[in-house]
Amino acid sequence: MSGERLKGLIEHWIEHNEEHRARLLEEAEEAEKLGLKTVSERLRKAAESLGEASKWLREALKAFEQ
Repeated sequence: MSGERLKGLIEHWIEHNEEHRARLLEEAEEAEKLGLKTVSERLRKAAESLGEASKWLREALKAFEQ
């Protein structure tokens, strides 16, 4: 695999994570409205984890420039 291909994959993963992160937050709101507090909290934690993963993927992209 080339470096450019890997860079493209990482960019794709970031975008993919952010799409899922947004959806999880939407569903967390819905769960909250349904009175499913624990479900809502877990969905928010999952969204937070995806945000953290995206942060590290962005750091990996920066490393290509070093």
